[in-house]
Amino acid sequence: MKNKILALKYRPQEFKDLIGQEVMAQTITNAIKLGKTPNAYLLTGIRGVGKTTTARLIAKALNCTKNFSSGEKCKESENCHCKEIVGSNHMDVLEMDAASKTGIDDVRELIENSKYSPTSAKYKIFIIDEVHMLSKQAFNGLLKTLEEPPPSLKFILATTEVRKIPVTILSRCQRFDLKRVSIDKLCVHLKNIATKEKGKITDDAIKLIARTSEGSVRDSISLLDRALISQSLDEGKSIEDHDVRKMLGLADKSKIISLIKDALSGNENGALSTLKELIENGIDAKNFLNDILEVLYLFSRKINLGSIEKDLSISEAEAQMVEQYSKNIDMQDLALFWQLTIKTIDDLRIIGDENLTLEMYVMQLAHLKNLDNTNEIINENNIQSEKKENLSGKKLDEKNLETNLPNQAKNQLKNINQVKTSPVKSLSGDDNISKFEITNFQNLISKANQEKEIELKYDLERNVKLVSFNRGKIDISFNEKLNKNFIKNLTEKLLQWTGERWIISLSKNTDAKSIYEKNLENKKDQIEEFKKSEVSERIQTIFPDAKLINIIDED
Repeated sequence: MKNKILALKYRPQEFKDLIGQEVMAQTITNAIKLGKTPNAYLLTGIRGVGKTTTARLIAKALNCTKNFSSGEKCKESENCHCKEIVGSNHMDVLEMDAASKTGIDDVRELIENSKYSPTSAKYKIFIIDEVHMLSKQAFNGLLKTLEEPPPSLKFILATTEVRKIPVTILSRCQRFDLKRVSIDKLCVHLKNIATKEKGKITDDAIKLIARTSEGSVRDSISLLDRALISQSLDEGKSIEDHDVRKMLGLADKSKIISLIKDALSGNENGALSTLKELIENGIDAKNFLNDILEVLYLFSRKINLGSIEKDLSISEAEAQMVEQYSKNIDMQDLALFWQLTIKTIDDLRIIGDENLTLEMYVMQLAHLKNLDNTNEIINENNIQSEKKENLSGKKLDEKNLETNLPNQAKNQLKNINQVKTSPVKSLSGDDNISKFEITNFQNLISKANQEKEIELKYDLERNVKLVSFNRGKIDISFNEKLNKNFIKNLTEKLLQWTGERWIISLSKNTDAKSIYEKNLENKKDQIEEFKKSEVSERIQTIFPDAKLINIIDED
């Protein structure tokens, strides 16, 4: 065991050694003590939380000659099954990897073996790992045996993808969900292992390893093993958190917080300088962006929920930095930063130079915060210009100001196609230019027809249902056939035709009807009314087979 990797060396050998799964372990041991064990167990959870280990512990508890569930241990000299089960070489405890044996033929072989009684143990146990990899035919072949196995046969299924398992299999198993292990429990466990291995590692480094493992015990022990190996080359040195960051390619969270602070204050040079320092330390681009998301989450939590001092994911100094910098941040900025960060993670898949991508991302962050400030400056300029206009009689070309607004970039991030400004504000610099006045929905359809906007006219008549029409604002509902660019096209044309910006809002009113549907109803009513007239009766008398389909006015 001396030269064994730590993940195997410290593998739990008893139920009490399982950390973070106390409720599940207690339930299983109680069932074994009462003799109410199910025909099949299903163990599910993320990688490294102890699914296969738990399966072997169940096999040991069922077959041990001692009272394993109460903690009695077997001696080396005794003829017990536990040692062979741990070594995966017991004749009656068969482990099958469903990832490599997925077909119906492998399951048939398993079913044939199930007919024979155990050779030496009390129970024959089949442990099927990654069971979700079995084919549909293999699952169907397993159903009957799984539901009514021989009295001395038990199944233990383990999987990381429980949703891929058919419901018919799930209903025949007793399911146990192994949870992610909390950071504080992992820290205690890793500290005990480090003490036993006589490794010098700080609490901050252990906390970082526990946080990076994402609740997986095996991953955390493997990372600790790597760290202790690097420390063994220099016995006098203690492993610090920055050593672990360098080993894993993680960025210093305090530097990330400073980078976001510089971006929010518009200090582009400072943010790029911090990024360059992190790149020289060998950060991984995807890890860096995920750390950014984590810091943005911390800022959001601080703004909305208050203090985060007890959060184990950050140090006390980092919590103070979040406390200080969050005073000048609002949720709108954080939401934009979050969306841009996710988009940059996607960009990493198609852009070859990761450093270039990160630099561009940081520059975008620095300018993104200033969009609101730019709008405020432009609005102030508009007010000042209007005052000057009253004094000098000169008019400002507001259309140019509107063109220069950086709202378009911001709206792309928000996925909004309309800018909700004043609906009746003129965007033209010359009031003498005549603009078409649209006072009702029929005017709008006529204008679209006049301008030969056939697609727009077709949508207005057939796919749009008018809820309300007011100057500068139209409320509509629509059907599934509406052009996806309809609202964008309509707002552009209304601005062009009327010189005013209109707001198109979507309503959930399902009772409204399109112009086309109203015309059909009116035509139907006209036909029904005409059928009651004397002319219609005379026509029906002369032409019994005639059918009235339309009425056309001569005018």
